[in-house]
Amino acid sequence: MPRKARIAVLTTGPQSDRLQCQLIISFSTDILSISTIRRGPASIRCCGLGPVFLLLFAFGILVGSAAAEAQQVGKLPRIGYLTPARGAQEFRQALREIGYVDGQNIFIEERSANSELGRLADLAAQLVHMRVDVIVAVANEAIRAAKDATATIPIVMRFNSDDPVRSGFVSSYSRPGGNVTGLTVLAPALGAKRLELLKELIPGLDRIAVLVNPKRASYQLTATQAAARSFGMQVQVVNAQNSKDFSLAFAAMTRESAQALYVTPDPVFFRDHKLLINLAAKHRLPALHDWREVAENGGLIAYGPSLVDLNRRSAHYVDRILKGAKPGDLPIEEPTKFELVVNLGTARDLGLTIPPSVLLRADEVIQ
Repeated sequence: MPRKARIAVLTTGPQSDRLQCQLIISFSTDILSISTIRRGPASIRCCGLGPVFLLLFAFGILVGSAAAEAQQVGKLPRIGYLTPARGAQEFRQALREIGYVDGQNIFIEERSANSELGRLADLAAQLVHMRVDVIVAVANEAIRAAKDATATIPIVMRFNSDDPVRSGFVSSYSRPGGNVTGLTVLAPALGAKRLELLKELIPGLDRIAVLVNPKRASYQLTATQAAARSFGMQVQVVNAQNSKDFSLAFAAMTRESAQALYVTPDPVFFRDHKLLINLAAKHRLPALHDWREVAENGGLIAYGPSLVDLNRRSAHYVDRILKGAKPGDLPIEEPTKFELVVNLGTARDLGLTIPPSVLLRADEVIQ
């Protein structure tokens, strides 16, 4: 749509002969037109402005306006989004809710490793080379890659499933220091709550399999084993680095007579959760996952932080940083909203009766 600029020109001379001319300059990317509105008794010639002068004058306005607009676009903040697998759609929506729209007043540079975690270092380096204003990093591997790539660009942890102090990402919860801040989902603490849910679901549960990725499971596995001991459960640790390992993992669970399965939070497990759901059904093994989407797709039960809430709070971190806050001064936050989702159809297929106490606490019950 053409834009218009109005320029008032006041001539010199006696009061009676003084003329105010107003030029209306309409311009688009490839068209320039000039019109005049005459005020007073004289004509445009009285202004002493010939057609060539008017054209040059208007051209100068056009160039200046285009340059100013280009400068404004060039100053739009760039937000890097680094993720092992999941896209940025929900995060874009969270930013939109507080007034940030991709392509209008910010640019979002999304980089996904598609669950190939070895790519994260190169993707982080790309964002640093682009000189983004802030990097939002999803999960431990992305946070580590971003932190290794830059010590100056602010990094917001969209979620960190281990203790961020123990992981070396920050100095403390209250004053992170450095260039990293954001959210921790406290997966080790949640592991105990998830085991408690499984014990409610399965009376007499005393043997549980825990599926972990050996590349990232040390701290959360230790915490889960401690919680299992407090519940009087024996833990069978089953390793899987990718989907090729899943069949062997379930065969091992069957050999050891596991009564239930806890799938620890991991980008690979989330990406291939439908395969895990099918294998759990095949082996008739009740399984508990972390994100609600897994239960919505056929998993028995999911309990974990609300992704909607995590995205909103991550967006607020970005907002504060873009407004001048230093990441090292923004305290680490823990999740405050959790979701429990139960799939009754899967429970019926497994021959399980979900206790009313669990159903009453559920945020969603899928029939």
